[in-house]
Amino acid sequence: MRTKLALMITLAIAPAAFAGDMNAMEHDQDTAMDNMQMDQNDAAAEIAKAAGTIRKINMEKGTVTIAHGPVPELEWPAMTMGFKATPEQLMNLKEGDEVEFEFTSKGMDSVITSINSD
Repeated sequence: MRTKLALMITLAIAPAAFAGDMNAMEHDQDTAMDNMQMDQNDAAAEIAKAAGTIRKINMEKGTVTIAHGPVPELEWPAMTMGFKATPEQLMNLKEGDEVEFEFTSKGMDSVITSINSD
């Protein structure tokens, strides 16, 4: 019983001992972020190339679903996914078209920059 009590007391006060004096830590909150290094992927989305087959076109939403092959630049496997596109890019395409296209991808947004059907 004494062992359990000693263990419980030790566990209760241990976090306070490890926290130490937080006021002794230096925090410079007035530093401007202008000179901070930015990861190249954060600065601009990389343009990637792929080939695939048009599965669906939604002119109202400005999207096209393409079943594409692997995208080595982004280390993506083959998959079917939606891309944002302009009405001009979509107007001469139809479901089933084989296409080659370039796009940017940042987060969950993939945007076609150029697209050509065979």
